[in-house]
Amino acid sequence: MKMAVGGRFGPLIGAIDEGTSSARFLVFAANTGEVLTYHQVEILQHCPREGWVEQDPMDILSAVRDCMDKAVDNLHKLDIDPADIKAIGITNQRESTIIWDPKSGKPLNNAILWLDVRTTDTVDQVLAQVRDHNQNYLKPLCGLPVSTYFSALKVRWLMDNVPQVKQAMKEKSCYFGTVDTWLIWNLTGGKDGGLHITDVTNASRTMLMNIKTLKWDNTLCKFFGIPMEVLPDIRSSSEIYGYITEGCLQGLPISGCLGDQQSALVGQMCFKKGQAKNTLGTGAFMLYNTGTAVVHSNHGLLTTVAYRMGKDAAPVYALEGSVAICGVIMKWLRDNLKIIDNVTDTHKIAEETSRAGKVYFVPAFAGLYAPYWRKDARSCLCGITEETTRGHIVKAALEAVCFQTRDVLQAMNSDCGIPLTKLLVDGGMTSNNYLMQLLADLCGTQVVRPLMTETTALGAAMAAGNAEGIGEQ
Repeated sequence: MKMAVGGRFGPLIGAIDEGTSSARFLVFAANTGEVLTYHQVEILQHCPREGWVEQDPMDILSAVRDCMDKAVDNLHKLDIDPADIKAIGITNQRESTIIWDPKSGKPLNNAILWLDVRTTDTVDQVLAQVRDHNQNYLKPLCGLPVSTYFSALKVRWLMDNVPQVKQAMKEKSCYFGTVDTWLIWNLTGGKDGGLHITDVTNASRTMLMNIKTLKWDNTLCKFFGIPMEVLPDIRSSSEIYGYITEGCLQGLPISGCLGDQQSALVGQMCFKKGQAKNTLGTGAFMLYNTGTAVVHSNHGLLTTVAYRMGKDAAPVYALEGSVAICGVIMKWLRDNLKIIDNVTDTHKIAEETSRAGKVYFVPAFAGLYAPYWRKDARSCLCGITEETTRGHIVKAALEAVCFQTRDVLQAMNSDCGIPLTKLLVDGGMTSNNYLMQLLADLCGTQVVRPLMTETTALGAAMAAGNAEGIGEQ
């Protein structure tokens, strides 16, 4: 992101980080990567039925705009000129699905989030068309198994269960997008000429993009019955897409876009084949850079696009191990079981708990993702006796994060043939020292926690700042 102009901190890059539970806007010094300020807004999740997880797309947009406004206010208070911001990058929760009317700008339904499992029956219906109900049937085309996790199944559910979506799809009068698409469309004009685009990393999570051609695949779209006319244009992860049309950052280019896990890979500087990172947030996501080769897993991992840094750049691919439930476990202990007051207490509680009375926890609130892909799996807590205390349950929850990570790591080692000698980690849970040591012990590898904790947002900022034409702004 090296640039030559700007105020006392040099040129700045803004990054929108829209996650599962909150939105943030961070401002980085382009030449040092230092975070100068940020603002964060929580986004309410709606769970109208068991296994359903939704957000209002208007709440997502409002939170992002609020974060941008407040961060710019912070810059003024710090006596930093917002005019030093040269570009905006976006990173977002992946797979989460939004359908909207481009004429009114209104969503036709709440966003269905990535960890929502309402599409369980839809998966069964889709697999009924396939010989031996093989959930890997489409993997050669898109790199992904048929699962509740991915966008195509969510779109299909909306078409089957929401009449206005069904009608709009029939008339091809709606737009589909993941969260990045929704944000870019609105920020670049919305119903008054907003850009309907996505990047290759987000498109690779829909089950509709061909993993080799990086284009929407006619066979995949026909398989799910989704018209290609409603899909956004696919762009690279780093180019000037368009310009913000209103608000405090009006006129600034949006020039970087990456799904959150790919953005963390970039932020962790995993640009070489064989480098890997593991993000421990709401879920846990391990990505292994496979270079320009499309590597298909034989051990339950996903093939995905890691990044494509420019229109003419070669795409870089990754193997991914996705675990649905990670940080969510700690919130469950606090909000549902009410056995802890604060998530940060788990470190101390686990250390003070005796080794006796071993308890095991399998957190399958949304089924099991990699490497098992069992949508019918349910959580279980084993080994409880009259000696069991809350400490044993807390400890089992922390161990569950590590056991799931080890499962993914072993699958990755089997697929790649070369065991990882160190694992780069990031995400909210990495602040727990007990958990990090336990992870290193159970995985038998060095776990490296970065000094720069904002690796996901940093990746989006790097993509934006390095886009062709930005240094000339």
